[in-house]
This record gives sequence, C-alpha cells and structure tokens, in this order.
Amino acid sequence: MDASVGGRARHDSRRRGTLIRVIVDCAIYQDGQRAEQSAPDISAALAEARERHDAFLWIGLHEPAPEEFDRVSREFGLHPLAVEDALKAHQRPKLEVYDDSLFVVLKPVVYDAAEDTVTAEELMIFLGDSFVVTVRHGDGSPLGAVRHRLEREREVLRHGPTAVLYALSDSVVDHYIDVAAELQLDLEELEASVFAPDVPDMRNTAARIYTLKRQILEFRRATGPLAAPMDRLTHAALPFVDTSSRPFFRDVSDHLTRANESVEGLDRLISDVLAAHLAQTGVRQNDDMRKISAWAAMAAVPTLVAGIYGMNFDTMPELHASWGYPAVLGLMAGAVLLLRRTFKRRGWL
Repeated sequence: MDASVGGRARHDSRRRGTLIRVIVDCAIYQDGQRAEQSAPDISAALAEARERHDAFLWIGLHEPAPEEFDRVSREFGLHPLAVEDALKAHQRPKLEVYDDSLFVVLKPVVYDAAEDTVTAEELMIFLGDSFVVTVRHGDGSPLGAVRHRLEREREVLRHGPTAVLYALSDSVVDHYIDVAAELQLDLEELEASVFAPDVPDMRNTAARIYTLKRQILEFRRATGPLAAPMDRLTHAALPFVDTSSRPFFRDVSDHLTRANESVEGLDRLISDVLAAHLAQTGVRQNDDMRKISAWAAMAAVPTLVAGIYGMNFDTMPELHASWGYPAVLGLMAGAVLLLRRTFKRRGWL
C-alpha cells in the first residue's frame, strides 16, 4: 500500500473515531419507524435516507468540538453562521432560515431540587432535506427519552424532520411548566419564612430572595424569547416544515404562553416578597430604635438628677438633711418606673 494512502486511511479512521464519541445516536427513520441502517458513514447514510421513500436521518451530537463538527457541517451543507452558533452556544432561543436548512435554538432548563437552582442549557436543531441534526450543550437534559417516546408514536414520526422539531419543542416547553411549579413551591416557602412570627435572620432571608430572583431571571431568559419562533412555526410557511404540523406547534405555543405567564407571575411575586421583606426590616429597625430610645430616656433621668446633685453647691435643697440621699434615690426610681410604664403603654418596650 502506498504510504500516503495508508496515512489518509489512518487519518480518516481517527476522524471517524473522534466523531463517534460525540454522536449520541444516529438512525434512519422511514414511514414513522426506525429502519435498519446499512450505510457505514454519515454521507452514505444521508444518501440512503434520501433514496428511500419518506425517510430521514437523525443525528444527535453532544458538545462537539469544531474539528468534530466540521465533517457533519460539510456533509449536510450547514450554514457557517449557524455552525458557529451551534459550537459557541450561549444563544437566545431563535429560529433562522438558511438556503439548505432551518436552524432552531431551544434552551432546556434543569431544576436541581437539592440546591433549589435553575440551570439553562442549549439545544440546537438543524432541519433540512431528509435530515435532522441536534446539538446539545449540557448534561442535565438528555434527548434519549424524547427519541424513544417519539419512536413509539409512529403517526407523529411520519411527519418526518418536522416531527422531531415538534417533539423536542414540546418536551422542552412542558418541562418549563414543571420547573415553574417547583419554583412556585420554593417561593411559597420563602414567603412563609418572611412573614413568620419569629424574626428570621434578615441577611440570610435577603440572600435567599435575591438568589431565587436570579433563578427566575435565568428561567425567563429561556422562556420569553421562544415565543417569537413558536409563533412563526404556528403561522408562517417555513421551508422543511410540514404545513400540516401547525396545530401541533400551536399546542406548544399555548403551553409556552402558560409557562411565560407563570414566570411573569413568579417575577412579580418575588418582587413583592422582596418589598415586604425590606418593609419588615424597616419596621424591625424602627422597633429597635424605639426600644433603644426608651432605655436611653430611662437612663437619662437618673443621670440628670445625679449630675445636678454632683455640682457641689453648699446651699442645694435637702443637701444636709438625713433623708435627702434616700429621697433623691426614690425620685430617680420613681421617674424611671413612670417612664417605663408610659413606654409600655405605647408599645415601645
């Protein structure tokens, strides 16, 4: 064998091995069910899918590196701008139409019940002529369950690549509603702690409020911008999207509206809880200041009397009387008791 040919073969083998590591699943679907795939590589599998009737190729990738995704992008003719977005991630939910593909960005969210945190991940979907390529960033929302569920729904899968886009969008949006319900429970617990009769640690409560507010903001960044792409999928004629799928996307859009309304409600409620917490903090500080002022007033009266009798004038009243000292002490105690009773009635103590 020629040395250059052998070198190219080993290089191609290494490239295929590297690509296999990032491919989560690769399958051809025909007539709504998974078909036997005889093609050994991506280009042959795509050609096989296009030769079959009502078939398409679905490849799922997980956090590919640029050199790993380069072969896929060349085989499917993906637009360089969409490829750049898919590799760099950190995108807003959006839908973009290119000559040879449709590019959709979704942001699945993952709720950690132990830490009470919301993490937004990213899912990029390329739709084209007889193919679907999904690129997932993050480990919290695997697509295997969606793929298996879709494979059991043959009537839906018959719609081709559009069915994959619908199933992924529906799964992501439905999970939004579940996460919103979890955040609602966290907010109710936080609200109860703010209005608890015993005085909580104000600094800890404020930190919890701001942490939850940041989680809701992160959640809102995932759900809000998705409304426009869902509206386009519901009403506009888009390439590579079956027009008969509009009722399905309309259902997803309705669920997304519910999720957005829940997020808006959570955002308003957390702002109200924060305002109530700050108001309660001010009230507690005023109570503390009243108590301090009351004790200072009770301490000031004996100090005033003691200061007057400490001026060492010889002609001061009752200075030489035997009962003068007890009388002054009684005056001090009486004044303090009178002030204490007055402050008690007014609720200062």
